Amino acid sequence: MPARANIEKLAIFAGTGNRGLAEAIAADLGMDLGDVEISRFASSEGYVRFRTSVRGIHAFVIQGMCDPIDHMIMEQLIMIDALKRASTRRVTAVCPLYPYSRQDRKARGREPITAKLVAELYETAGADRIVSVDLHAPQIQGFFRVPFDHLTALPVLADHVASSLQDGFVIVAPDAGALRLADKWARHLSLFHRMEADVAYLHKRRITDKRNLSETLAVVGDVKDRQCVLVDDMIDTAGTIVNGVDTLVRAGAREVVAAATHPILSGSAVARLEASALRELVVTDTVPIGPEKDSPKITVQSIAPLIAAAIKEIFAEGSVSTVFHGENV
Repeated sequence: MPARANIEKLAIFAGTGNRGLAEAIAADLGMDLGDVEISRFASSEGYVRFRTSVRGIHAFVIQGMCDPIDHMIMEQLIMIDALKRASTRRVTAVCPLYPYSRQDRKARGREPITAKLVAELYETAGADRIVSVDLHAPQIQGFFRVPFDHLTALPVLADHVASSLQDGFVIVAPDAGALRLADKWARHLSLFHRMEADVAYLHKRRITDKRNLSETLAVVGDVKDRQCVLVDDMIDTAGTIVNGVDTLVRAGAREVVAAATHPILSGSAVARLEASALRELVVTDTVPIGPEKDSPKITVQSIAPLIAAAIKEIFAEGSVSTVFHGENV
């Protein structure tokens, strides 16, 4: 924790998107969440008012990006604007799941690049810094002119999965674009658990004229009679994961576990997972999982200690990369 003389200059505030995670982060820092009123007008417009003075502090505004996501974005922007107008010294926006991160480029004509639009909104609102976890597209950092701290849930996920791994396991990327993530997993397990892993990937084709649809065509790599760990940054409808599990089983995989940072779990995602051959899905709490999404196949690991450690370093003007041993870049 920063020096006691400076602690009164640090404040943690939470939006309504994932208050449980924000409370866990504050508890890890030995603090309480700041007092803020958040409500809506009858017209559904958001309203925010901070109940205590915020003059001269470094405020961290934590917001979970979950349904309704557009409201959650706007709520955090309003909080940032209110803080800047109340003479806060610095405001850091903490978005564990960066909103619209899959819209980072134009895949077809006349499409928006919404991830860039969101970046401009945060800067216009007055955010001095952004913190996020496992971006879907790391180049989103380049959309910002303010500092961006990119954290990773890799240590949390890999350390849990390592306890059940057997000799000869394979780290599997769900597509060629995720090979870098799979390589990071293999390197982490080698350095911190003395476990050596091969890497494979699935040849996936995205159906570009439809949202959330893809098909897995083949496995590139040897998975026959081996334990497979399918890794990704997020799981939304679970289509990619379930198709990947089916493909790996058909290729002779002995067992498949999966790990993903952001458990969006839209629609019937949980039902798809439960009906699949997947043994376990390990996720973090960047997105809240309500009782309706509980499943014996889903294990949730908290990202709060890592975000709290990053906040300590940012507030003390230290190095965030040292918290992650350089694995966050």
